[in-house]
Amino acid sequence: MKQVKADRTAEMETFLTVATLGSLSGAARELGLTPSAVSRMMTRIEKRLGVRLLVRSTRKLYLTSEGESYALAARRILKDVEETERAISDRASPSGLIKVSTATAYSRLTMIPLYKEFLERYPNIKIEVEVSDKISNVADGHIDVAIRFGPLPDSNLTARRLGETGRTIVASPNYLAQAGIPETPADLKHFNCLDFSFQRIEPGWPFRENGEDYILPIEGNMTSNNGETLVELTMADIGITRVGNFHIEQALASGQLIPLLEDFNPQDKEVIHAVFIGGRHMPARVRVFVDYLVEKMASNS
Repeated sequence: MKQVKADRTAEMETFLTVATLGSLSGAARELGLTPSAVSRMMTRIEKRLGVRLLVRSTRKLYLTSEGESYALAARRILKDVEETERAISDRASPSGLIKVSTATAYSRLTMIPLYKEFLERYPNIKIEVEVSDKISNVADGHIDVAIRFGPLPDSNLTARRLGETGRTIVASPNYLAQAGIPETPADLKHFNCLDFSFQRIEPGWPFRENGEDYILPIEGNMTSNNGETLVELTMADIGITRVGNFHIEQALASGQLIPLLEDFNPQDKEVIHAVFIGGRHMPARVRVFVDYLVEKMASNS
């Protein structure tokens, strides 16, 4: 029958302690062992390897060149064991802090309702939410997961598709009662159009008419870098806006906003992604969070 080998990792840990302290008795006190037990362990290692690892002087122990090599390898092996055990333990019960960045309206309307169940499922995880319409930097490690809309630039980051959203032109019933209802895109020149303030490749609103897609320049007396603000301005009877559908689902259902020019809607879609640093060293807490988002959101898109 094959003889069971002694605990090699315990031997390595003991050897490294001896090497660090330069003393068998010092290592014994540090590890809670007897000096004779530590001495037997060092002898067992040297006998198995067939080389001398330690040179004993009157005051201190020194490493031979073989001892230096063994110490270097032992540190690497013990570090690998520690990282492997931590990764497996983390996978079984993920823990730690996740920093999430998302746009203001998307956070309120879509993300916030999802957090409760996730935190109940993973009670050892904490979430820090950064709510901003500015694009946060994931690559520098400040943010773990960012929710991004539209085309993604080339980068070393990993992206998981969460869904997509269309866009709709809307106005409040009061505004339409005062200003009238546009029948064609060309009519918008007579209306106050509220748009995003950030620059786009093609400024204006897209339409499809007689099978042709085109961009129509629009004009208005207010802009904003925030879709939720545009919705609030529109509900305050200031004008007409075009925003992502997730902004206005509730307002459309309640009749607070009215969809316009749907026959000319090009049905353009904006893809939503979770963006993060992937790879084999990706923390389990981030992995389970992204998997949860895909589970909850992709099926509803």
